[in-house]
Amino acid sequence: MYDIIIIGGGPAGLTAGLYAGRSKLKTLIIEKAVAGGQISGTAFVENYPGSIDEATGMGLSERMLEQAEEFCEIKYEDVKEVELDGKVKKIKTDGGEYEAKVVIISSGATHRKLDVPGEKEFANKGVSYCATCDGPFYTGLDIFVVGGGDSALEEATYLTKFAKSVTIIHRRDEFRASGVVVDKIKENPKIKLELDAVVKEIKGDKEAESLIIENTKTGEKKELKSDDNSPIGVFIFIGYIPQTEIFEGKIEMNHGYILTDEDMKTNIEGVFAVGDTREKKVRQMVTAAGDGCIAAVLANRYLEGSNW
Repeated sequence: MYDIIIIGGGPAGLTAGLYAGRSKLKTLIIEKAVAGGQISGTAFVENYPGSIDEATGMGLSERMLEQAEEFCEIKYEDVKEVELDGKVKKIKTDGGEYEAKVVIISSGATHRKLDVPGEKEFANKGVSYCATCDGPFYTGLDIFVVGGGDSALEEATYLTKFAKSVTIIHRRDEFRASGVVVDKIKENPKIKLELDAVVKEIKGDKEAESLIIENTKTGEKKELKSDDNSPIGVFIFIGYIPQTEIFEGKIEMNHGYILTDEDMKTNIEGVFAVGDTREKKVRQMVTAAGDGCIAAVLANRYLEGSNW
């Protein structure tokens, strides 16, 4: 019997494990793939406190993992089923069954992909899903933003701080974003629009160098690239896919995201949710770590007898 089982080993889960383990709680982190979550695939990290001298995402993830391993157990297994009701929570994986008094869900979310040729090949070599993380690396280059919601347009505006130009590619002739956000991008001289267009391919040699787009009304295709054939940035903002399928019908959610209060508590006693798994407005590594800290501290208080 564990005091706490943490499902997911990204920044939120590893931080929760660190804090729980340091509180002398018997803690297990279950991670199905690579500890570190999305950050492990990021080339360089400049927006996390202490990550200096070109810290890589993988390097930072490994340091977080090493620190967590000093205080808690980590198993690399895939969670298949959960029983969250009652005082004893049961977690079934492809490697065994485990019980705990508290569960912290940190299963994360994945960026929705375009699923076009070149997207995977040029990941971190021109293709990105995080303007805050990677925008500065494209200073002085032409950037192409894919998407038409608030997130896409807000990130496009942010990227104008670094880019020579920003071209927004949207599959419709109108944006889903709010009017105020749309007005801002239309007034920005650095922003160009390619409407009624979808990306069909991302091309390049060692880095992304051009895009093939197709008009959704005429079927006409054309290539977008830098005037001087420099590398380009392709930022994709077409939504997230929360990794919460196994919790459906067992916990309160909104569009797949788990609902919590500011203490990371869900509607089920003894169950917390942290990081990209939960419904929130800001999704950054530093906010995920904060979520994990809060959940672990309050889980400890709950186990000591505090009311839920």
